[in-house]
Amino acid sequence: MKIIVSVKQVPARDSALRVRSDGKWLEESDLSWEMNEPDAYALEEALQLREKLGGEVVVVSLGRDQAAQTIREALAKGADRAIHIQTGEDGSALDPLSTARLLADAIRKESPDMILTGLQSDDLGYGQTGVILAELLGMAHATIVMEVEPENGAVKVKRELEDGWFQNVTLPLPVVLTIQSGIKKLRYATLMSIKKAKTKPVETVEAGNLGAGEAAAVIEQVYAPQRAKQTQILSGDAKQVARELAQKLRSEVRVL
Repeated sequence: MKIIVSVKQVPARDSALRVRSDGKWLEESDLSWEMNEPDAYALEEALQLREKLGGEVVVVSLGRDQAAQTIREALAKGADRAIHIQTGEDGSALDPLSTARLLADAIRKESPDMILTGLQSDDLGYGQTGVILAELLGMAHATIVMEVEPENGAVKVKRELEDGWFQNVTLPLPVVLTIQSGIKKLRYATLMSIKKAKTKPVETVEAGNLGAGEAAAVIEQVYAPQRAKQTQILSGDAKQVARELAQKLRSEVRVL
C-alpha cells in the first residue's frame, strides 16, 4: 500500500509572535519552526498502517528551503521518501485551494492508495486543504478520523462527531483522510534513524511548474485580539439580581 502524508512546517508554539510591518503576516525573523502537530499524527497513523500492511510512506511538504528540516524529521521518524514542493512565498501567501492544487499536481503521478493529512494547520487553521485535495483528485474522503482499518480494497474509518457521538463509514480506495490529533502516541526519531534519513531520497519540485492558479482568499491584516473589560452593577433585591444575572449569563455571556 502506498500512503502519501501531507506535512506542513509551521511556527513553533513557543515562538515570539510579532506582526510584520505591513500587517499581513508575522515577523519571521523572530520565529523558530516545527512540524505541524496535526500532521505529525497523520504521519504516525501512516507509519503504523505500513507496519501492519507493508508498502511505502511518502511525505509531501510545501514550503521554502527551510521546510527541508521538517521533511528530514518525517524521514527520520520512518517515512521512506519525500517530495518537497518549493515556494518562494511566506505562510500567508497560499490559501487552501492554491495549496491543494499544488499538492494534487505533485501527488497525482504517485497514484497512492491513501492520502493522510492533519485535521488543520496550527498557524492558519483553515481545516480545508485535505477536503479540497480529495475533490481535485476525485477521491473519497472523510474528516476528523479517529481510527483507520483497511479491508478488501476499502477502508473503514471511525469519525468523531459532536457531543460524544461517532460515525463508522466504509470508503473505497483511493481515499483522502484528515486525521484527528491525539489518536496515537507519537514516536521519536532515534539517533540511527536520523542518520539514515540523510540518505533517503527527497524529490524537489518547483511550485512554479505546478498549477496553483489564482488565490481564492488573501490575508489582508493580522493583528492581536483586543482585550476589553466591562463592569456592570446590578441593583435590586437578591431574587431580582439573581434573575437578571442568569439572563445575562445566558443571552450575553452565553455560558448557560
